[in-house]
Amino acid sequence: MAKEKIVLAYSGGLDTSVAIKWLQETYNYDVIAVALDVGEGKDLDFVQQKALKVGALKSYVVDAKETFAQEYVLPALKANTMYEGKYPLVSALSRYLISRVLVEIAEKEGAVAVAHGCTGKGNDQVRFDVSFTALNPNLKIVAPVREWGWTRDEEIKYAAEHGIPIPIDLDNPYSIDQNLWGRSCECGVLEDPWAAPPEGAYELTKSIEEAPDQAEEIEITFVQGVPTALNGEELPLSELILKLNKIAGEHGVGRIDHVENRLVGIKSREVYETPAATTLILAHRELESLTQPREIAQFKPIIELKMAQVIYEGLWYSPIRNALEAFVEETQKFVSGVVRVKLHKGHAVVVGRKSASSLYSHELATYAEGDQFDHKAALGFIKLWGLPTKVHAQVNEGHTKSSFKTDIKIIGAKDAVTP
Repeated sequence: MAKEKIVLAYSGGLDTSVAIKWLQETYNYDVIAVALDVGEGKDLDFVQQKALKVGALKSYVVDAKETFAQEYVLPALKANTMYEGKYPLVSALSRYLISRVLVEIAEKEGAVAVAHGCTGKGNDQVRFDVSFTALNPNLKIVAPVREWGWTRDEEIKYAAEHGIPIPIDLDNPYSIDQNLWGRSCECGVLEDPWAAPPEGAYELTKSIEEAPDQAEEIEITFVQGVPTALNGEELPLSELILKLNKIAGEHGVGRIDHVENRLVGIKSREVYETPAATTLILAHRELESLTQPREIAQFKPIIELKMAQVIYEGLWYSPIRNALEAFVEETQKFVSGVVRVKLHKGHAVVVGRKSASSLYSHELATYAEGDQFDHKAALGFIKLWGLPTKVHAQVNEGHTKSSFKTDIKIIGAKDAVTP
C-alpha cells in the first residue's frame, strides 16, 4: 500500500531538514520538499539536492521572484503598507505565495497534507495555517517544530543520529529571513531591546559611518502606481527592486529597529533591512500627493492601515483583502510620473516629482507675478466655512472663553510716544 504524501515548505536549514525525517518516522509520510526563490539569493540547486539526500521523495524548486513582486509586493506597495508605521511586511508577504505554491503542488501530487517549519511563538504559523485552510480546507496541516518542541541541542542530536547534514552557519546567533522586499533578523543579542544591533546583524545595508560621503540621486518612474524604470532603464519589477536594494543599501537606507506587537500577543524586537521597500514607498507616497485629490489623499491612509493589519495578521486570502485592494487599485489610475530621490547616509529624501496628471498648479500656488488665485473669493469662503462656529458662539456666548484653563499673562504694554 502506497504511503500518503505530504508537501513540506523546505528551506534547507536545520529545522526543515530534520522535519523530513521526523515526518517519515512520526506519520509515515512520503515527503515532497518545495523550495521557492523569492529573491533571497539562495543556491536552490544545493537546497534541492539536500532535500533528496535527507530522504525526500521528490524535491521541487520554483522561481517565484516575478510572481512575488507582481502579485504580492506590488499590492502592498500601492497601499504603502507599513505595519505599525515601520515594518514593510517583508516576511509576511512571502508566506502567502509559499502557501499557494504548496497547495498547488499538493493537489498536483495527490498529497493529503502540507507542512511548514514554524514554531508556536511566531506570526508565520498563523499565516501558513490560515492560508492553507483558505486555499484547500481538505488538506491536513502539520507543523513539526511546533509539535516536537525540542531545544536546539535536541534537534542537533536528532540530526546526528539520522545522518542529516548540519548547516555550516549553525552557530549564527540570529534567525534570518530574506526575500527581494527585504531582510529580517531576530534572536541573539537582539532579544534585549536596550542592546544596539551589532553590525553583524546587517547584510543588505552599510552603516551610516561606512556609507559614501557623496549623496546619490536616483529617478524612479511609475505607471499607475507600478514602478517601471530606475534611472530611465525599464526593468521587470523584481529586477528593479533587487537593483534598488543594492543602490539604496550602499547608502545605508532602510535599517529598521522595531519592537512590534506580534499577533500571538507578545512583543518582539526585530531588525529589518528594506532599502528598496523604504525608497519605493517613500517615492510612491510623494507621487500620490501630487496626483490624488484631497479627499482620496486624506482617506486612503485609513485603508492603508487596515491593509497592513490584514497582511500582518494572516488574512491575505480573506474577502477583506480583495475589497481593500479594489479600493487601492482605483486610486492608482493617475499615479504616473517620475520621482527624484536623494540617498545619503541612511536617508532617502524626495527632492523632485513630476507627472502629466499633476494636480499642482503653479499659477494658483505662486505668490509671484502670474498669481491667478482669486483672493477676494477667500472672504466669502471663510465666512461660510466659519458660519457654524460663529452661530455656536452666538448661541452659547462665553462658552469658548470659559473653556480656557489658564489666563494669558500680559508682560507689559507701552503707549506710543507723541513727538
